[in-house]
Amino acid sequence: MREGEAGLTRPRVGLALGSGGARGLAHIGVLKVLKQEGIPVDCIAGSSIGSLVGAVYAAGADLEQIENLAIHLKRNVWLDLTVPRRGFVTGEKVRELVWLLTKGKRLEELNIPTAVVATDLIRGERVVFQSGPADLAIRASISIPGIFEPVQWEGLTLVDGGVIDRIPITVVEEMGADIVIAVDVVPRTTSVRIQNIFDVITQTLGVMEREILNQRLLAADILIHPDLTEISPTAFTRVAESIRRGEEAARTQVERIKRLIDKRGGMG
Repeated sequence: MREGEAGLTRPRVGLALGSGGARGLAHIGVLKVLKQEGIPVDCIAGSSIGSLVGAVYAAGADLEQIENLAIHLKRNVWLDLTVPRRGFVTGEKVRELVWLLTKGKRLEELNIPTAVVATDLIRGERVVFQSGPADLAIRASISIPGIFEPVQWEGLTLVDGGVIDRIPITVVEEMGADIVIAVDVVPRTTSVRIQNIFDVITQTLGVMEREILNQRLLAADILIHPDLTEISPTAFTRVAESIRRGEEAARTQVERIKRLIDKRGGMG
């Protein structure tokens, strides 16, 4: 519990932001609605795109600016293709972009406590970053196997956090959240056409992660699940639509979230 402005206590609210490629930009819409409605966010844990959006927000970036940047950002700004060895994308450009968006901060310096989840490919274990350079942690967390080259860090080979923990609900609980809001941006089914190797890889991972996740979702107090059925995880051309879908899904849960906060101690 946290001390509110009026000396009252309120529950600590945590966000678990899931992986999902371009669909994950719906997280921006969710954050916009929570802020507009005055719903507090006391800690954030994210996997892959969820870690990126969450950390940029926690660094103090304005949500309108994040939205405009996401809509207008050209792929050549963050995409550095290479001859495939361990991935098609080296990831240096995206790390530089993340460094700028997080203002060069370390995770422990962010305005909101933030955890970034990656996967150690060799040991098959979850790696949770809560300190250290934000750009390094996020670069590791977004390393979709086969697309981004893995990150080598302290003897570990790190790839996408979604491989082992697509929506890091237990991480948010471990951060002390009394209420966990989970945001799932991967559809239960999809009508997306598989058009290229990137679609094959991301869709395959999505199917695998969905099966792993089913039981963990039961631990969340609130589940926000935008309808992104026909949006591909590689569709960075449909950013505005993804954000809007995130807003719509969050609005359906606002009253329930507020009631839960009041029930467990008030808004503060």
